[in-house]
Amino acid sequence: MLIQISCIWLSDLALAMNSLDRRTRERIEVQDKILSAARDLFVRQGFDAVSMRKIAEAIDYTPAALYVHFKDKVELMRELCRRDFAEMDARVLALQIADPVERIHRAGEIFIAFGTQHKNQYRLMFMTPHPREVQPTAEDLAEMVDPDQNGYAFMCKAVAEAIAKGRLRDEHGEIQLTVQTLWSCVHGVTALHITHSDDPWVRMRPLRLLGASALDSFLRGMLRPGDAYHAVLDARGAEVAKEVAEMVRAGSNAELFAPTCVSGPVSAAEKVTAVQSVAEPGRVKGAML
Repeated sequence: MLIQISCIWLSDLALAMNSLDRRTRERIEVQDKILSAARDLFVRQGFDAVSMRKIAEAIDYTPAALYVHFKDKVELMRELCRRDFAEMDARVLALQIADPVERIHRAGEIFIAFGTQHKNQYRLMFMTPHPREVQPTAEDLAEMVDPDQNGYAFMCKAVAEAIAKGRLRDEHGEIQLTVQTLWSCVHGVTALHITHSDDPWVRMRPLRLLGASALDSFLRGMLRPGDAYHAVLDARGAEVAKEVAEMVRAGSNAELFAPTCVSGPVSAAEKVTAVQSVAEPGRVKGAML
């Protein structure tokens, strides 16, 4: 009898736990749906133009349903920032590389990869002004200076190590200036890919080549002459150079000029001739060289 009662009790407990797990999953799914809609609206319309009602309408919810999960749109924005930055930071913080310069290099590549793979998240994180109402909490401030929790602090630590070891040129001796210069470099590549990858006015080059060219060029300029990492960059550069040479042989440079110099189908040789002709002194007419 006792065993039977115990079995019934355990069965009821299991059902209750499954029910609780189901409710938890449902709550998380609803929150994710709300956050996704809010992110999209914040990016497209701006924080000030978006209301909780607009977010609710976008997912066919009532405003009251949103307030069950988030007290206002400021809390929504804060949660979006926490989640999106945490997702990107986790990839950077996972780097276990002793050489600080290589660590900087890999982190830059991760930044570009994350942004181009998660375009809407990146737009909100780095291409949408964050409202003044979303101020960092005490917990946020503590994380911001912890290189084990924050991607920016992680980069600052790597740059500080490189400076301490005499790896960087004198003009890169200020930690945050160097980190922010690198940030500008990788952000430019990422933002251009997001906004112009399908632009009919500009034939954007492959992201892989654009990222490597920008990041490697920055690192070359950052390192002191003779630094051992130049060999790594030279090897990478040699691989990029092969692809670039193939593009040029296929007539990529002539794309800029051939349409205005010759009419009808042209061969690669004719394209090269067109480029050489247009590039002669005094013949360049409005070309951006």
